[in-house]
Amino acid sequence: MGKINIGIVGAAGYVGGELIRILSTHPEAEIAALSRVRSEGNQDLADVQPQLRDALNNIPRRVAAFDAETLGEVCDVVFIAAPHGQAIAMAPPLLRKGARVIDMGADFRLKDPSVYEQWYKVQHTEHELLAEAAYGLPEIDREPIRSARLVANPGCYPTSASLALFPLVKAKLIDLSTIVIDSKSGVSGAGRSKLTLDFFFTEVINDFKAYSVASHRHTPEIEQVLAEIAGESITLSFTPHLLPIARGILTTTYSVLRPGVSEGQIQQRFGECYQGEPFVRLLPDGLLPQIKHVVGSNYCDIGWKVDSRTNRIITVSVLDNLVKGAAGAAVQNMNIIFRLPETMGLKHPPFVP
Repeated sequence: MGKINIGIVGAAGYVGGELIRILSTHPEAEIAALSRVRSEGNQDLADVQPQLRDALNNIPRRVAAFDAETLGEVCDVVFIAAPHGQAIAMAPPLLRKGARVIDMGADFRLKDPSVYEQWYKVQHTEHELLAEAAYGLPEIDREPIRSARLVANPGCYPTSASLALFPLVKAKLIDLSTIVIDSKSGVSGAGRSKLTLDFFFTEVINDFKAYSVASHRHTPEIEQVLAEIAGESITLSFTPHLLPIARGILTTTYSVLRPGVSEGQIQQRFGECYQGEPFVRLLPDGLLPQIKHVVGSNYCDIGWKVDSRTNRIITVSVLDNLVKGAAGAAVQNMNIIFRLPETMGLKHPPFVP
């Protein structure tokens, strides 16, 4: 088999830029087409991603308007890095042409269309594709991804929270009604096109604030993932915060332990769940992760501590929202689909400072 021909929709955004950066050195990938989300005319790649100027000789220099017919003809897989609501229309014609689709947005993550419509305020018209889509968090459920035509790449917050809570929920070590999730993200999580006052440098620097309290759209996604693990419905509290940094997420979770659960059991469950997982790093006892130790990488670092006074377990997880929270996870899913080593093109170490 020759190289995998790649299309990237949303090549002008932060996630699109990360996809180009990662895939440009992937030994089995060939970037065949770059597209814009909007319908305006062509742009030069160096104008929208100047960090890639003259650095990459093996990729198209033109970022064209989205054309499903052209992309479907030349691409084996298309990554859609577009705001929610866009992939509902973009994915079906690509799939009909025979291309696989990895959607970086939220359009195919929530299995219940009414829940999607409630939280995203967009009518979902592709119910059959919604039911077909594989949720792309391989550390939790790898098998559906292998045969998928359509993969719903997870959100960055749900990835950080779900990986931290997975062993505890799977083994029923915690009271599922007590889960509280507190997350902090760098401003790149809002995307490149969200030019509102809240994300201006002067508004973000020297500040730290909560936002979308009790109303963030990733809440039902986290609940859905954990409910499928637990085999029962879960309602939790999730509060995101905006950090004055460019990239990275730190998520802290709080849960009440079930009676009789020991630290040894917790350690055993985390080890069992993540044994052999190349991108989850469990920290030694007593250490908690830091954002700067994962930036630029596809790693998620996890640490935990039991508060014996309150009988709560506190987990801390970190990841780069643009890599393990988006582009890196998408390439990981592509590797699974095309039966390549899962780490191919993704073993870049973090960069510090």
